[in-house]
Amino acid sequence: MLLVREIMFCKPGKARPMVEKFRSLSKILEKHQFGSMRVTTDVSSERYWMVVSEMEVPSLDHHMKMIKQTSEMADVQALMKDYHDFVDHGRREIYTVE
Repeated sequence: MLLVREIMFCKPGKARPMVEKFRSLSKILEKHQFGSMRVTTDVSSERYWMVVSEMEVPSLDHHMKMIKQTSEMADVQALMKDYHDFVDHGRREIYTVE
């Protein structure tokens, strides 16, 4: 089992809209049985306006297939089309769940 963390450092004032996008994305993923996503915001971090989504997946192959499938879905495309306007930079972390 892997834990995939998508860490987004948002532009000032854009963290809340990014949270709403991730929460809506989580609902879409659950509806299509891809699993659930947890969305968190920073209380104290290396920068302000950090938004993190976390999802457990059985394997890296599963995660990559899910990314490919969801990126081709019209509702996901519509939801995430302008998310780059909210983000300064970000990164992905992948951990083994022990």
